[in-house]
Amino acid sequence: MGFHELWRRAKETEREREMDRRKLYVLTIFVTLSVRCGCVANYTRDDFPHDFAFGSGTSAYQWEGAYDEDGKKPSVWDTYVHSRNMENGDKACDGYHKYKEDVQLMVETGLEAFRFSISWSRLTPNGRGSVNPKGLQFYKNFILELVSHGIEPHVTLYHYDHPQQLEDEYGGWLNRRIIKDFTAYADVCFREFGNHVKFWTTINEANIFTVGGYDGGNTPHGRCSTCLSGNSSTEPYIVAHNLLLDHASASRLYRQKYKDTQGGSVGFSIFAIGFRPSTNSKDDEMAIQRFKDFFFGWMLGPLTYGDYPEGMKRILGTRLPVFTKKESEQVKGSSDFVGVIHYLAASISNAQSQPSLPGNSAFFTDIGASLTYSGNFSAFEYEVAPWAMEVVLEYIKQSYGNPPVYILENGKPMKQDLQLQKKDTPRIEFLDAYIGAVLKAVRNGSDTRGYFVWSFMDLYELLSGYKFSFGLYSVNFSDPHRNRSPKLTAHWYSAFLKGNTTFLGSQGITQCAMLKLETHSGPRNVESDHASFRSRVAWSGNLKRKINF
Repeated sequence: MGFHELWRRAKETEREREMDRRKLYVLTIFVTLSVRCGCVANYTRDDFPHDFAFGSGTSAYQWEGAYDEDGKKPSVWDTYVHSRNMENGDKACDGYHKYKEDVQLMVETGLEAFRFSISWSRLTPNGRGSVNPKGLQFYKNFILELVSHGIEPHVTLYHYDHPQQLEDEYGGWLNRRIIKDFTAYADVCFREFGNHVKFWTTINEANIFTVGGYDGGNTPHGRCSTCLSGNSSTEPYIVAHNLLLDHASASRLYRQKYKDTQGGSVGFSIFAIGFRPSTNSKDDEMAIQRFKDFFFGWMLGPLTYGDYPEGMKRILGTRLPVFTKKESEQVKGSSDFVGVIHYLAASISNAQSQPSLPGNSAFFTDIGASLTYSGNFSAFEYEVAPWAMEVVLEYIKQSYGNPPVYILENGKPMKQDLQLQKKDTPRIEFLDAYIGAVLKAVRNGSDTRGYFVWSFMDLYELLSGYKFSFGLYSVNFSDPHRNRSPKLTAHWYSAFLKGNTTFLGSQGITQCAMLKLETHSGPRNVESDHASFRSRVAWSGNLKRKINF
């Protein structure tokens, strides 16, 4: 073999080694950023159990519109926004008239399930007694449209909007009289819709509904110690108690009267914040336990064990209502599944207990903890923190007997800008990371059975009106026809549901996806990016030590 041939082969070997080194380099970038973003590289719909439900959702007030049509009477939500001259859901997405169009969009997206709520004041406008025939027909038509297209309905009975008449007559959730009226309303729903509906959630995010409406006063019903009426130190606990009794009553009715023939299940949902201590101090560890008692145990304790957590009872004393033995037995085990509403991650730190001051939350004063949210919560900038989803699901698994769980809401808000929303890549990155976190929780033994993106389309949002939106589809609220159009997220979610890996791989629409493309197409300007790369992975000393450049 001549000198030139030896030289040529040596150069080829050198080039091959250089290419291998560059491939390893790019792969390292992909792994590093995937870990940092919380992305799960290479999961598909098929990685989830076959019967795992993927869907999306809306709620009646936020989607239907037609607030005073066809016999519907005011709900407390109508009254709340009208009395404060706020943006409202009088027309919202006009889903009451456009439901067939919307179901067609669901079919095109590939939704397997759809979550929505029934308006109590549309179905039984006075809160009890006669059923509104036009309201009844609307929900029958809508449900039939869903099931005829192979979409499983998940129905919420109460999403902040009971009839105003019940509020005027006896104070709504503050009065135990509502238990009888809610159970009668649930009976109508079970009887009329139960042949097609197998998943019922009685109360939407009961804990945060109670805190917002009766402690802070910034959501319906607008009651608090510094509002026109209310008592933040007692009313949240009275309302929560009645919500649990309402749920137990409706669940008992379903099991006694309908379950054998309809075969459905009845659950209860909570708002769940992913948590971790701010420090390793003993004080912060104790604050975490109080937080878990008040945010999770407040509802899940009675539903699982028949009573409130001992920590809550010790802190609240006589302000916390007491279950009778019979009530405890009725509430315990009354939920067939837990619905989880999850958006936020927070660090928990101890806060010195002090008397509640005007404008302060009595609820958080009771907890004796302060929350520092990840991201800019007040600006609706939710950080991508999939660890928070894993923490929530693991905690429910470990502490409450691993009940069946449905993630009924998870999503990312963005400013309501029709042009910017068309390519909503931050939302895709958020959903990609959180769906991956759910998969990890399932593989770790969590009995999580479904995931619903909030929301199917842009809606009227309780805390932001029409300024921020979560939708897979945009809605032009300036257009009287409320035209819908898909965002990039809708295409992404549809591709995921349909197993369209070609689309997912070709778009380059998330950091993970773009990095996947780079690993297949080869490195770009590797040498010039070398210093930048080293700075980007400096946070992970362990990873750097494992890889030789």
